[in-house]
Amino acid sequence: MIEKKTAISNDETAILVGLIQQDQTEEQVNEYLDELEFLAETAGAKTVKRFTQKMKHPDSKIFVGKGKLEEIKNYIISKGNITIVIFDDELTGSQIINIEKELNTKTIDRSDLILDIFASRAKTAQAKTQVELAQYQYILPRLKGMWKHLERQGGGVGTRGPGETEIETDRRIVKDKISLLRKRLAEIDKQSFTQRKERGEFIRVALVGYTNVGKSTLMNLLSKSEVFAENKLFATLDTTTRKVVFEQTPFLLSDTVGFIRKLPHHLVESFKSTLDEVREADILLHVVDISHTQYEEQLTVVNKTLVDLGCAEKPTITIFNKMDLYEANVFDQWLEDEVKQDILRELKERWQEETKGNCVFVSATEKRNLDGLRQTILNKVRDMYQIRYPYRAEYFY
Repeated sequence: MIEKKTAISNDETAILVGLIQQDQTEEQVNEYLDELEFLAETAGAKTVKRFTQKMKHPDSKIFVGKGKLEEIKNYIISKGNITIVIFDDELTGSQIINIEKELNTKTIDRSDLILDIFASRAKTAQAKTQVELAQYQYILPRLKGMWKHLERQGGGVGTRGPGETEIETDRRIVKDKISLLRKRLAEIDKQSFTQRKERGEFIRVALVGYTNVGKSTLMNLLSKSEVFAENKLFATLDTTTRKVVFEQTPFLLSDTVGFIRKLPHHLVESFKSTLDEVREADILLHVVDISHTQYEEQLTVVNKTLVDLGCAEKPTITIFNKMDLYEANVFDQWLEDEVKQDILRELKERWQEETKGNCVFVSATEKRNLDGLRQTILNKVRDMYQIRYPYRAEYFY
């Protein structure tokens, strides 16, 4: 029988593997591997080496070329302390088995790593059920590869590998488990929907954005509540909702799970109910880490996910966070103040134009321009009350 295992235990030593395919540059793949390294660190693994290879298409059996796999194998043998190999792209069941057999080292892919982090971060019954569902959906298409591996292990005279019946039995067990978890989630969804309905006639505001951009820190500052916030990916899994009042105008503010590139599609499906906070919001606060070198790509990933969720047309305020780090990265000590002001003015003018005036530049850690942010949110919330609940006139002014 198959069983779910923890992909990474603490104090693992990892090597990362990425493919530079036709439509990618080496720089892009290195950025992806930076993120993969951060994911590995979040899960408890220390990265000591990266391997990349240019290929038009991944190899169907071992993902990379034979020579590259040999190079990785020799490195593992020479080091002697490598405990895990992490691939940046999704692997099939048979690819994982073939690579593990060749390298004699535990091998996982990006999806498995993300699932592992989600599993360790899930605290509520809802989050735990969502993660478990995603894990079984990940396992299902890989069952055959797992069985082939067991078949070869048997080997020798008088041993017979598990036949189709055993594979089918496992497949049925996993499908039954998926069905059961979906039913359980539907029940939790029903309860969550009832809870959300009982919140009354308040405008709902949801913080969205790439993972680790500072959403929870802003949530803490805006709602004066303590939400778990740290410099790790997926620090927030369970949606937190707080009632916030700005100048006698109340609204509900929710912090949501962060998005990430190459997010496994079954994970998005599993976290449907958590993302309902985004779907049912009246206003979105899209938080962007402007100090990140790839902030524009991250912004695009989030916008694409919002399109997939059917939320792209919602009124949105884009919050460019971490301005203090942006300035530290861009400005050097010899730059004149006038030039600094020109750079900042051009940056702000560009995004004011692109967001049609719906953006704010802040630093949550330095509490910079928080009054401006509060005023922008308040204006948007009051406008929305006039549209949604015109009889609640006491909230307009």
